[in-house]
Amino acid sequence: MNNQNVLLPRPEHPRPDFMRDTFYNLNGTWQFAFDDADVGLAEGWYRTGYPLDKNIVVPFCYQCEASGIGPNDEIHPVIWYRRGFTVPADMQGRRILLRFGAVDFEAMVYVNGQAVGGHKGGYTPFALDITPFLVDGENDLCVRVVDRPDPVQPRGKQNWNRGLMGCWYTPTSGIWQTVYLEAVSDLYVEYVHITPDIDKGFAYAEIMLNRKPDEKVYVSLDVSLRGNQIREVIASTVNRSVVVTIDMNINVTHIPVELWSIRNPALYDVKVKVIGDGEQLDMVDTYFGMRKVEVRDGVIYLNNKRLYQRLILDQGYWPDTLITPPSDEAIQEDLKWTINFGYNGARKHQKVEDPRYYYWADKMGVLVWGELPSPYAYTDETVENLSATMLEFIRRDFNHPCIITWVPLNESWGVPNILNNPRQQNTASMLYFMTKAADGTRLCSGNDGWEQMHTDICALHDYAAEKRILDEHFGDREYVERSTCDALRCYADGHKTSGHEAFMVTEFGGIAFENIGPQGEMGGMNTWGYHGKVTDEEAFFARFKEAMDAMVEIPYNQGYCYTQLTDVMQEINGLLTPDRKPKMDVEKVRQLNRNPDWHGDRDMKDAVASAW
Repeated sequence: MNNQNVLLPRPEHPRPDFMRDTFYNLNGTWQFAFDDADVGLAEGWYRTGYPLDKNIVVPFCYQCEASGIGPNDEIHPVIWYRRGFTVPADMQGRRILLRFGAVDFEAMVYVNGQAVGGHKGGYTPFALDITPFLVDGENDLCVRVVDRPDPVQPRGKQNWNRGLMGCWYTPTSGIWQTVYLEAVSDLYVEYVHITPDIDKGFAYAEIMLNRKPDEKVYVSLDVSLRGNQIREVIASTVNRSVVVTIDMNINVTHIPVELWSIRNPALYDVKVKVIGDGEQLDMVDTYFGMRKVEVRDGVIYLNNKRLYQRLILDQGYWPDTLITPPSDEAIQEDLKWTINFGYNGARKHQKVEDPRYYYWADKMGVLVWGELPSPYAYTDETVENLSATMLEFIRRDFNHPCIITWVPLNESWGVPNILNNPRQQNTASMLYFMTKAADGTRLCSGNDGWEQMHTDICALHDYAAEKRILDEHFGDREYVERSTCDALRCYADGHKTSGHEAFMVTEFGGIAFENIGPQGEMGGMNTWGYHGKVTDEEAFFARFKEAMDAMVEIPYNQGYCYTQLTDVMQEINGLLTPDRKPKMDVEKVRQLNRNPDWHGDRDMKDAVASAW
């Protein structure tokens, strides 16, 4: 593996779930320019060596301090990047893929002055085969990015105007995840998706090649657990796609199948090789977990055991880097805080997270909800953007066992008239069924918050500050589901429960301190929490305990999601400050996070898969 400079920002491989032994990191200092007049194409800024007037540190956006340009909330719809690179000696003579983790929003890439391809979508990766455009020695790489303040884009929490607004924050433009090179042969693996079946003890691996082979090739899967080989499976194919069945019950070491769970996050490593004419053409390292999640008759099960989810809302922002994690250690720190506060999972809110977050959640046994960033206007392009991003999200992160739920819509954002607009209702239903078609192994919360169409989880948001009000809202599920009041509008007009959905309160709490965290105004916006701010820790726990008691006493509730892990700019209702300092007694929060007393045992021990 070629990881040439550990002093580079984010030097680690960005995809532990899809790794080759060739890796050349292109993070670091690039040339950079704003193109507010949009003259760069006409003036040929993409031509080799054209000087750009600024420098930027990739993979950090110009709006953040770590980039060397920010903090900056100015809107620059067109920006350019440039750097030189030489293909490492051990990668020469092979095909070279140029990979971008994420570029917000629309990118066009040039190598040595020639356009080599592009991508639309701010949260998902893309790769380009740049082999035909390379020269010996130094090569010129240039990227033009267009990121207009357009609410039709899947923006998530990125404001589409200057300044801070409500719960929307400074936007991210341009490259915000790692850029790197890989070397491959003419025939190589494009992706590997592994679907576990714990009831039968099988796993099914779909290997997609970049093209149809010219002649028969063999695909080998070497499966191991903690360094011990379990078994090797070999299949032949003359097609681009091949599905390989792995019988996990039969293995060379006679080790019983281990399930991935919160208590035991067992991960099976898989080495995938493509062999043609006796020669190894490609090799990729990936992994998967043997786990199952489903909903039956309103109850959620993980590995056939009842699951009560104690989730924390996590927006994944950092003061100096915005939505780019500043380091791999910062990702691990957030997951450790999640665990230490007593939560067994995180709802990653309005963000397709850095893939190493899901990797560490896999390793640490933390449940995750994968949520699609929302647009804020409804057009034909909205439908296209949501569909494309959701499918690319699933494709990238299919193998992560930590992800147990997909969320294509939140609080009707992007479909503002879903309550009674048939087309917007059909959009929500389409996203649900498309998600289930692309990945039938996970749950889908169709429109998290209210106004549901098709869904596996009837998810409501309620920030009432008093237990008596929450008790009134959720005392009776039938009342909740037939209610027509705005605060508890479970279903859109003409739609009702199918009877199978699990119920969860997926946003509540949001308690802010009056004297902890940023105070006063930030960018012209007052800091805030829900229902005002508490004055001290005692007042916090009085409200927090009322909210927690209300959640666990809802008899049909399958879990909750508290808002939120950290303060984010003007929204100061986190358990942690933006620099990850706890505001209150961590152990006391942990003790108040609990499962309901279903079986006379408050912690449920082994009866609930979520018990720590």
